[in-house]
Amino acid sequence: QAAPKRFLRVTRRVEVRDADKWARLEPFEGYKLSFSIDFRHPVIERSTQAVEVNFAETSYLKEIARARTFGFMHEVEDLRDSGLALGGGLDNAVVLDEYRVLNAEGLRFADEFIRHKLLDAIGDLYLLGKPLLGAFSAHKSGHALNNRLLRAVLAQAGALETVSFERPEDTPAGVARLVTQYG
Repeated sequence: QAAPKRFLRVTRRVEVRDADKWARLEPFEGYKLSFSIDFRHPVIERSTQAVEVNFAETSYLKEIARARTFGFMHEVEDLRDSGLALGGGLDNAVVLDEYRVLNAEGLRFADEFIRHKLLDAIGDLYLLGKPLLGAFSAHKSGHALNNRLLRAVLAQAGALETVSFERPEDTPAGVARLVTQYG
């Protein structure tokens, strides 16, 4: 028989800030993420710039995993001139000019920008090494601030505890759903 899956449970609130940006982890019996962005671009301003996802109610595969990264044409050109982002393009990223989405097929979701920021955060949080039981929330955060949050959580004794559930029915719903999708 397989060993019970191990999780990291957030036991206390930890927050990091950088001017008007912040990221936070706090206790929650499940897995929930809240994120808000503030991009000054006509297309992004028309889309939803805040979202909360409780994975007890939302399918990662259907609602989050397909959200593409996004960037601006001038940034793509600069990266390519520097020998970077050579595999990036309109087929795997949302590219914007000053006014519109350049991808012929448009967006996969009306709020694809914020969904991708959630996807980034999920990947950043998994750097802890185990699935998380807790709530992550952030405003204008990115990989660097998320990394600072993880370092702060790891530096604070008792902010995380390792737990496992002997019976699948004891596993919080949102986490159980992710585990069955990804083992």
